[in-house]
Amino acid sequence: MTPVSPALAIDGGPPVRTKTLPYGRQSIDESDIAAVVETLRSDWLTTGPKVEEFESAFAAFTGARHAVAVCNGTAALHAITAGFQIAPGDEVIVPAITFVASANCVVYQGGTPVFADVDADTLLIDPASVAARITPRTRAIIAVDYAGQPCDYAALRALAGQHGLTLIADACHALGGSLEGRPVGTLADVSAFSMHPVKPITTGEGGMITTDDDALARRVRIIRNHGITTEFRQREEQGSWAYEMQELGYNYRLSDIHCALGVTQLRQLPGWVVRRQEIAARFDEAFADLPEASPLARLPHREHAWHLYVLRLNLDRLRVSRAKVFAALRAEGINVNVHYAPVHLHPFYRNRFGFQPGLAPVAEAAYERLLTLPLFPRMTDDDIEDVITAVNKVLGAFSQVRS
Repeated sequence: MTPVSPALAIDGGPPVRTKTLPYGRQSIDESDIAAVVETLRSDWLTTGPKVEEFESAFAAFTGARHAVAVCNGTAALHAITAGFQIAPGDEVIVPAITFVASANCVVYQGGTPVFADVDADTLLIDPASVAARITPRTRAIIAVDYAGQPCDYAALRALAGQHGLTLIADACHALGGSLEGRPVGTLADVSAFSMHPVKPITTGEGGMITTDDDALARRVRIIRNHGITTEFRQREEQGSWAYEMQELGYNYRLSDIHCALGVTQLRQLPGWVVRRQEIAARFDEAFADLPEASPLARLPHREHAWHLYVLRLNLDRLRVSRAKVFAALRAEGINVNVHYAPVHLHPFYRNRFGFQPGLAPVAEAAYERLLTLPLFPRMTDDDIEDVITAVNKVLGAFSQVRS
């Protein structure tokens, strides 16, 4: 192994890598390409047989009765809140640390997101904080499987049952994970998934809704199709031109081109989850005794899907801020990221709802320390070691405790 210069690249030293390593990246092979080309040569580019094939495969993979494909993960979340008829005056509890779409889907319906705090060790929604925020206006809880680790669904289901609430899983990070042997996609009343390129599988852009609720599945199918009760392929098979728009819906359909890619990606997912777990295990081993940072905690009885690998910086042991560590690692060729700023502190939410710092103190304190490392299935062993080398190099240089 070539010795690594202690001089940081941000200060003019040689970087660990000359070719940048992204924090996430899609995996596309010849089977994916062939499936898309076959669809391009077919008679159906959208609302055709590949949509149904992908939905059936996805339902079988997760164990859900229904899977409904939509154009992205945000559309999945919105179709769910629309399906449950969230309306002005309704409140939906959402974790403070998540992507903005988890809360935006409530606002789209005129509802009010109520931000619960997160557990300090896992950054998953804290059931005790949820319980404290339930009011007579609460309609639902959105649980986010942050980084790919399933939430405490037993506690959340108990709260939902006690108060007559709907439990929604934002499972966009967690496809391929499980809780006590039950696959993600069946842990809540309804689950939303994303197929963005950095997610567990990709369709370029895409989303999926899974549920065992027959009525809800029918309703979100109508919502994704302009509020129209039948789709073009159904009318073609029936030899009919007539259709009815029964409510105001959206064009949230996913094309056959996307779904052809989804079918082949889903077949490869189990192996990719195993590789993600191997990478995470190597990071766990390397960073277990790191004075300046610590990994998030793992909960028992779960298969972690490892969409993200997040370190928490121990800022009291560093002489610089997270921003400096971030810049230094990027200079070393390691494209770290941050997931996420607390949603309630974004300007839209502060201006629209008047949210202020202090609403979710655990989430707000955690945010200042978060750093996401590269993790994707096609990382090589050398890539993994480069990440470890760069983290040790940068944190060692900025440490207050290493001699």
